[in-house]
Amino acid sequence: MSDKISFIARFILFAGVHSLFAAVWVKKALHGSDRPGYRLCYNCASLVLLGWVMSAYGHSDVLYVAPGVTSLIMYALQLGIIGILASCLRQTGIGEFLGFTRRTSTSFTSTGWYSMVRHPLYFFSILFMVMNPVVTAQWLILTIMGTVYFIIGALIEEKRFTAEYGDAYRRYQQNVPFIIPTLSRRVPRNT
Repeated sequence: MSDKISFIARFILFAGVHSLFAAVWVKKALHGSDRPGYRLCYNCASLVLLGWVMSAYGHSDVLYVAPGVTSLIMYALQLGIIGILASCLRQTGIGEFLGFTRRTSTSFTSTGWYSMVRHPLYFFSILFMVMNPVVTAQWLILTIMGTVYFIIGALIEEKRFTAEYGDAYRRYQQNVPFIIPTLSRRVPRNT
């Protein structure tokens, strides 16, 4: 099996397993997502599985290299994006995201980066991949598949948040873009 096909197959398996164990019905079947250590185990298993996916990332033809200083600018932008991703995690709770602490909030985050885009973690992760100054065939495959996976994940989260937060989340959806941010905020309509 070629490296590219192996990589694609592993990524699809990772995406399926990762999504399955994030599904509400699976969490409930495993005694609920509030069970101590579930999120931490989920994250550790996801990292191991992602490592397995990336181990199929063998030699790949280089398709593009950003010329000269452009590559340095792109690396600097990637570094800035890492800072933004960390800022997003701080807003929602790094300990909660990693699984070290339990969820304490009964509302969703709608300030900071979340006031410009509903899914900033996905948007900036996609942007990070696109900003890579050295693009190989497999990096391109990872970027395309990762983007599709993030969009599907965001759509699934939208359904879960709508069910959990109801009209408050629907109003948020009307005023904040889905995955491509805006710097201007629309004034909520009074209904």
